[in-house]
Amino acid sequence: MSNPGMLYVTMQPKPGLPIEQFHEWYNNEHGPTRLRLPQIFSNGLRYRAADEKEPSFLAVYDVTSMSHLETETYTSLRASRSPREAETIGQVDVKRYFWDLVSTKESPLFIPIEQLTDDEAEGIVLLTVELKLRENANSEAETIKWYDEHVNMLSKVPGWLRSRVFKTSSLETGVPISFTALHEFAKTNELGDAAQNAAAHSPRWEDVEAKYATLNSQRLYSLFYVFGPAPRDLSNLSQLPPADSVFKSADSTTATSNDPAAVITSYVTASDGLSIPYRLEGNPDPKAPTIAFCNSLLTSLHMWDPFVEILKTQRPQYRILRYDFRGRHAIPSPPVPATLDKLADDLSSVLAALRIPRLDTLIGVSMGGATTLKFALKYPDKLGKFIACDFNVASSSANTSAWKERIAIAETPLEEDGSPGIRKLAGQTVERWFHPATMRKRDTVKWVADMVASNDVEGFRYGCQALWDYDMKSQMGDCKVPGLLAVGEGDGKGALVKAMDGFRGLLGQGGVELAIVPEAGHLPMCERPEAFWDAVKEFL
Repeated sequence: MSNPGMLYVTMQPKPGLPIEQFHEWYNNEHGPTRLRLPQIFSNGLRYRAADEKEPSFLAVYDVTSMSHLETETYTSLRASRSPREAETIGQVDVKRYFWDLVSTKESPLFIPIEQLTDDEAEGIVLLTVELKLRENANSEAETIKWYDEHVNMLSKVPGWLRSRVFKTSSLETGVPISFTALHEFAKTNELGDAAQNAAAHSPRWEDVEAKYATLNSQRLYSLFYVFGPAPRDLSNLSQLPPADSVFKSADSTTATSNDPAAVITSYVTASDGLSIPYRLEGNPDPKAPTIAFCNSLLTSLHMWDPFVEILKTQRPQYRILRYDFRGRHAIPSPPVPATLDKLADDLSSVLAALRIPRLDTLIGVSMGGATTLKFALKYPDKLGKFIACDFNVASSSANTSAWKERIAIAETPLEEDGSPGIRKLAGQTVERWFHPATMRKRDTVKWVADMVASNDVEGFRYGCQALWDYDMKSQMGDCKVPGLLAVGEGDGKGALVKAMDGFRGLLGQGGVELAIVPEAGHLPMCERPEAFWDAVKEFL
């Protein structure tokens, strides 16, 4: 196996290419596609020139083993570019370099950038010094020796974090050998005039320059974007004309649009390989507080559509994240029953992929309500507050039997027309969920019944098992996250109101409030979104 190394790409957009189009393509398509290959790329970082020179932009990707860049997994990315990528990259002067890692020296304060939050990472300084070897038998050894001295000198500068030395990769056949050093500094540092001529400040530089190597490039950059394995750049997307904002990947798993407002739909890959679809919209500011939603079992992220429209109008400061539970579309292979722990972990994975260190608010209903509480208990540092709706804090044997009966219905085709049994289950489910007043709203009934009927049957079989055997009562008192409970007045013909009123006092130090939505059943945000808003708006 070859050495680890780096893919190093300089870019200069040509006149006529809108800078927002350049950034949106790179942030939402090009970079995340590569970060979805963690076996090849361990990170992806974007820098902007801080020395007023061109090229103005630099992207660096740490590569786990340079031999991976010769595999079809990587080469196919360039061979199968989308029409948008081909059109955009044709308007950018691009130069790619492959570097093999030679040495690394780190400060005790160094933390890998991909492990930092965006606020912590943005503004980190990168100084690069590239030397091209002269034709001398001792050039390589003497240049490495000089770099060692050079690194030692810069490591004494306050703010220094890490220095790495690279050599032109063995993948670059027929290319003159160069060495480059990447020196990373904290935002606050004392690099000073050394940033302008770092090589000349180094011991023995005149001797090295005369005999062994020439200074090919010295640049100063500032970090401005860290890739994750999922597109999230609403900011640049929101600045594109609607006609230029529409994109759909060849496999239809990723799409963007700014018509009428910026929306990204894509997916995150869970630790067991399952794809979790998500939708990101709302305030395009990357620093905007984020509200996330957990839907109920058998519904999709679209169950929140009416309420999200209200939220976007009433609380425009929020970025909004929705995602589908495991089991909605598929299950991992081999099949594994879902658990509340796993569902909480899935949300954590989605947040990590989108580089969201902490949610402002999490709102969930039914199984999503149970997941919301589990997430608050398991990941309190990742959550500011939560609203958990229409759920129970523990399962029962009777509940488990009911789920098994529903699985049997979903898996048995209807004899009369051969349609899937989940269509029958959908009708029964909606009738059980909804308040009698809601059942008279034909559009609402059909909308939710169709959503239930389109659930993957095998996904339902394994997904609903998260509700078979759980009990959070003993953990509730330890909850450190502020919460609100909400419930439809007619959920379970009023039984769930009594149940939630019974356990709300157990949550946290002094219990939490219970908001009751009138003339609503199990999904008040679908049945009466305005009334649900009235119930929760003060908490938001």
